[in-house]
Amino acid sequence: MSDDSSSVAGHGCTTSDLAFADHDHSHCTSDVLARAEALAKASGARLTPVRRRVLEILLEEHKALGAYDVLQRLAAEGFGNQPPVAYRALEFLVDQGFAHRVRRLNAFTACMHPGEAHAPAFLICKTCAIVAEAPAEAVRAALDAAAKDLGFAIERTNIEALGLCPACQGQAA
Repeated sequence: MSDDSSSVAGHGCTTSDLAFADHDHSHCTSDVLARAEALAKASGARLTPVRRRVLEILLEEHKALGAYDVLQRLAAEGFGNQPPVAYRALEFLVDQGFAHRVRRLNAFTACMHPGEAHAPAFLICKTCAIVAEAPAEAVRAALDAAAKDLGFAIERTNIEALGLCPACQGQAA
């Protein structure tokens, strides 16, 4: 598992601070896309042209996109304009661990750690809508312990925090 100081595949992309900093995003994109392709091939899952394009769209920025935002992009590129096109591709990406659903925004963001066991928290800037995937293993462990004390078995969590990114904090000051 990665912490927020580790780099993504040696490209200098860190896991949590990068979404809020200027960087060469092409390294993040190419690395995540290559890992997703390798994982899909290894598991026998089909990363069809539509699914691949949806992942590319999610990787273009560190923002979460709604299904209709994705659908508009797909339609403009000739991939079809019916909602199931986007929803099925997004569902596949989430099921494969290549994307996450950000429930607060009813949107999706690319997973920056496909194939890695991790418990992310999503840091959502309420002004610019940038989303960072931050490590939250300690939060998840505390939640699991609290649930266990109550005899509850957690099946799924989605940890999201709403606030201001560094750039928006600077503009507010």
